[in-house]
Amino acid sequence: MADEKRDLYEVLGVSKNANDNELKKAYRVLAKKYHPDANPGDKEAEARFKEASEAYAILSDPENRRKYDQFGFAAFDQNGAGGDGFGFDFADMGDIFGDIFGDMFGGGSRSRQSNGPVKGADIRTTVRVTFEEAIFGTQTEIELPLKDECPVCKGSGAQPGHPPDTCTKCGGKGQVVYTQQSLFGMARTVQTCPDCTGSGKIIKYKCSNCAGSGYVKSKKKIQIKVPAGIDNGQSIRLREMGEPGINGGERGDLLVTILVDKHPVFQRQGYDIYSSEPISFTQAALGGKVSLNTIDGPYSYDIAPGTQTNTKVKLKGKGVPTLKNKTVRGDHYVTLVVQVPENLTEEQKSILNQYENASGPAVNARSSTDSAGDFSFGGHKKKKFRK
Repeated sequence: MADEKRDLYEVLGVSKNANDNELKKAYRVLAKKYHPDANPGDKEAEARFKEASEAYAILSDPENRRKYDQFGFAAFDQNGAGGDGFGFDFADMGDIFGDIFGDMFGGGSRSRQSNGPVKGADIRTTVRVTFEEAIFGTQTEIELPLKDECPVCKGSGAQPGHPPDTCTKCGGKGQVVYTQQSLFGMARTVQTCPDCTGSGKIIKYKCSNCAGSGYVKSKKKIQIKVPAGIDNGQSIRLREMGEPGINGGERGDLLVTILVDKHPVFQRQGYDIYSSEPISFTQAALGGKVSLNTIDGPYSYDIAPGTQTNTKVKLKGKGVPTLKNKTVRGDHYVTLVVQVPENLTEEQKSILNQYENASGPAVNARSSTDSAGDFSFGGHKKKKFRK
């Protein structure tokens, strides 16, 4: 059946000159893709996994690779490996199985030292600021319970005078190796030691001050500098303000998510601000200066005579400062809304009637030659649309 097998280099997708690292990398990709635990019930994936594992088992061994390069599969048939070709044992593949299957299915690499320095966990919290504070920046203070090294045991967790013992289960390595029979042979996995939880130490006499944790918790006030231009939901990272590290590892970080209150007038989109501003009927008709509300305060703006409602005005550089450079700002877009007067006095009505009479026919009674449609509108006949 050797002639039915694919070339091993083709199986792994590497050249015949591939080095050990290239072989291992290629096998890692295929093993993750076709492993039975990742493809339950898929017979084709199972066959591809076994094929790739057999290829790597042969090519990763210098002597077997030399034989294969010289004689092909016949070299292993002659050695009595069986009708299915080369027989291989997963126990000899511990390193790569630890890297691949440990990461995928809960184990760990045999070379990874779990009792080495580990960075502490990050802490997350939120801070609420006003719309204006988010635009221009601010400084605020929060209070959080934070852990610090126990001053009594110096972080060891053991009572002074009773140092921790080396874990007998893992020999102080913090990891234990398990070998078990799988569908394809003996598989080796590396896991965190259950007795010492990866520390490599067993504490018989726990520190009375910290109950053996090695840390004490206290409330601390932390100053938070909120940068100008920050948006709702963005976070500020304070380095090494999180949980303490393990075995001498550095502290984690503090991540502060900013929650911005809504503004009754302004809405923000990116670095631009949007709002609407009412103007009077006479201001719209006659034009002139109007006062527009901006995040910086009132802004005097000249509107043209005959300004229509929903006219949009762009105030360049009156928006939100950018996070990279607070002197560079977005724009402010203002929609002008003409206010129609209500509850007119008799005198105001008389003035408007005079204006109406002086203006000629009403808007809806004009005879328009630039409109279209064959229908009566305001007592006048309209022409049909031209096609």
